[in-house]
Amino acid sequence: MYDTLRDGDNLIVDKISYRFTSPKRYDIIVFPFQYQEDTYYIKRIIGLPGETVQIYDGNIYINGSRLDEDYGYEKIRNAGLASEPVTLGEDEYFVLGDNRNNSSDSREPSVGNVTRDQIIGRAVFRIWPLNRLGLI
Repeated sequence: MYDTLRDGDNLIVDKISYRFTSPKRYDIIVFPFQYQEDTYYIKRIIGLPGETVQIYDGNIYINGSRLDEDYGYEKIRNAGLASEPVTLGEDEYFVLGDNRNNSSDSREPSVGNVTRDQIIGRAVFRIWPLNRLGLI
């Protein structure tokens, strides 16, 4: 998630609000990695339930329209699973790391789409290091 988050950042994760509201595009979420116990991923939601996501020529497309966002600081070199259109189910989310060319995310089969019941919460506040204290 570099540059938004860095190794060693300590975060407060809101585990309550998604009980009352749905996750939104660009929220930073926490979810478990399915193949390793006590391992959690932190990624940004890009695709919402029912949408079709595709990465073409380094750009993200949602339902055929180019997504205008600037969280990833490099053009995407590897579209992975999203080189072909990925249509999300009614409770699925497509997530990407902000460091798009060095991220294990929904483009990889080992991560894939994240279902709502997998989401632990939304990262909202950085408490460490103190020089980067604040809202995410």
